[in-house]
Amino acid sequence: MRRFMLVAAMLGSVSAAQAADMPDLPILRGGFTDGLSASRTSWQGYYVGGQVDYGNIKSNISPVMNSDLQATFKTPGPTYSWWQLPAEAKSNNTGFGAFAGYNGQWDDVVLGIEANYSHFGFKSTAASTGRTWDNANNIISTTASSAIVGISDFGSLRARAGYAWGCFLPYAFFGGGVGYQTVDRAVSASPPPVLPATTSASQSKLVYGYSAGLGVDVMLMGGLFVRAEYEFQRVTSSIESNINTIRAGLGYKF
Repeated sequence: MRRFMLVAAMLGSVSAAQAADMPDLPILRGGFTDGLSASRTSWQGYYVGGQVDYGNIKSNISPVMNSDLQATFKTPGPTYSWWQLPAEAKSNNTGFGAFAGYNGQWDDVVLGIEANYSHFGFKSTAASTGRTWDNANNIISTTASSAIVGISDFGSLRARAGYAWGCFLPYAFFGGGVGYQTVDRAVSASPPPVLPATTSASQSKLVYGYSAGLGVDVMLMGGLFVRAEYEFQRVTSSIESNINTIRAGLGYKF
């Protein structure tokens, strides 16, 4: 028994001496987790970029908006039958544009202002055809009526709010803007009227509206970033138009 106790005491002394000579290990201090933190991308500063768009437009048409043109047709015999226009005109198209803005960043919160411009090819069309029959069920006159509403350009000034998450910046925006709208109207009839008639009319003007949407910017390298975005635009004028657009963009932050 005394020999066993003597051996145990000797082993304990050797272990204590070795432990005293060993350097501190990081795991004893929790050192393996020291220095690990999520990297934060800086979105502070000015930026510019370009974009491509795809969207659809819906315009509210007055069913009787061509009544002034129709009234100029004097029938050669049978009465012309004019059908009303559909109340809504639609179309899809692509576009392109550019953007520029400034971001301020406070920790992960990013607030900014941006100017955005899009050139569209939207031309929403509403059309109707009317016919008149005699008692023998023969067509004695045919009429056609149409209205085309085009939005070619729209520029807006937006306020943006986002949250920086690594290299991602999801954001929401709201703003107001101005666009360029054209309205082309036309009517025709067969057989032709006895007297010359007004068959077409066109009007172009600046229109105002607002936009709102969601998007995400993704930093690639340096200041280069890509963008994906959805935007809703409403143009308020005598003919109201709603535009839904998705777009992809490429930008650079200085």
